[in-house]
Amino acid sequence: MPRVGRYRNPTINVDWLPDALPPGVDVRPVVLPTPDRASTSGVLYAPEGSSDHVVAIMHPRVDCTHHYLIPGLLRAGYAVWAQRSRWVGNDLRLIHERVLIDVAVAHEHLRGQGFESVFLLGNSGGASLYAFYTQQAALQPEARLTDDPSGNGIDLTLPMPMPRGVILLAPHPGQGELLMHCIDPSVVDEHDGASVELSLDMYDPNNGFAEPPASSSYTPEFLDRYRTAQRERVARIDARAKAMIAERKAHRARSKTSGDVADRRRSLVPDYLVTYRTDADPRTTDLSLDPSDRNYGSIFGVRPDIINYGGTGFGRLTTPEAWLSTWSGLSSRAMLRLTAPDIAVPSLVIWYSADNSVFPADVAAVVESLGSKDKTYVDVKGDHYGYAPGTEERSGATAALEAVVDWLAGRA
Repeated sequence: MPRVGRYRNPTINVDWLPDALPPGVDVRPVVLPTPDRASTSGVLYAPEGSSDHVVAIMHPRVDCTHHYLIPGLLRAGYAVWAQRSRWVGNDLRLIHERVLIDVAVAHEHLRGQGFESVFLLGNSGGASLYAFYTQQAALQPEARLTDDPSGNGIDLTLPMPMPRGVILLAPHPGQGELLMHCIDPSVVDEHDGASVELSLDMYDPNNGFAEPPASSSYTPEFLDRYRTAQRERVARIDARAKAMIAERKAHRARSKTSGDVADRRRSLVPDYLVTYRTDADPRTTDLSLDPSDRNYGSIFGVRPDIINYGGTGFGRLTTPEAWLSTWSGLSSRAMLRLTAPDIAVPSLVIWYSADNSVFPADVAAVVESLGSKDKTYVDVKGDHYGYAPGTEERSGATAALEAVVDWLAGRA
């Protein structure tokens, strides 16, 4: 069988191993309750001596408490807050609007610890999360969002301190738009993960597909049909999600008027969306599309044509509420094209030029859309995790760290 995976151990790609923390670092685990009866947690790393400035690192579902930039930031004299959201490691119920509460509670905690300034560093999906937070924090409490895309109410009138600056590292345009570009539109039956409409299958040689090391070659006509069909599939899933939510709400409403326990029970029965085949962006196999330093394949591996049919992929199992808030490119609000224009604080964007999931057009759109008058763009050679392409040597991450430290020095 051909090699499929890209990394020997993908579970530690975001971690600092084998680097060690510098000596004298104070490590403080913190658990913070939230006003909506949940909790968030994290680790506050304080360098030896004192620091007036803290860099917060977070992703909506990835555990960033051992992020690979932490040791270098500490050596540069900055404290680091590495946060886990309430749904760390779990896409199933991830509601971005509620994770904003986690960010706000942590930011308020850091301010209470005496830090003069807080810089938000969002890596990958953390970039769209922190941009969403910064957009909402800039508003008066009464002007902030009052619900999520499913219509469930949310209270964002709590204190939401503004960051001193925002760092977007390897930022994709938002999880919804990311999925919009890599969802497989050839799925015919949402209940059958093997169903295929061959005329829309990017992995069919008749449509231009080629196995590595050769690059695929798709025609503009095929790509136009493909992108349209991707959007149509997302719209169909949105409609399913909204219908599921509406049915539960109808049962809940009836139970309140009738007192019927059967309606009450039915209103609590969860619905789940299984979204098959989400590793199908033509740019991963046709290297002439939006060219960069990347090699063949997706972020998950060198054979996306095989991985696409497995259990690995974005947004594969979610509640309908989580789909609409996080993974729908039509309904999610946590997308940089919606939030970046409202960001006025100093901003740094770092792109890895061999990234297999963030492409040149994506990052160019992010930089262009940022509303900040003080915005800096840096690109360094590395894949999505800062590895030199095809190796386990993290030269890209080293260059990214240097760019972050240099930028911070002029703003802290």
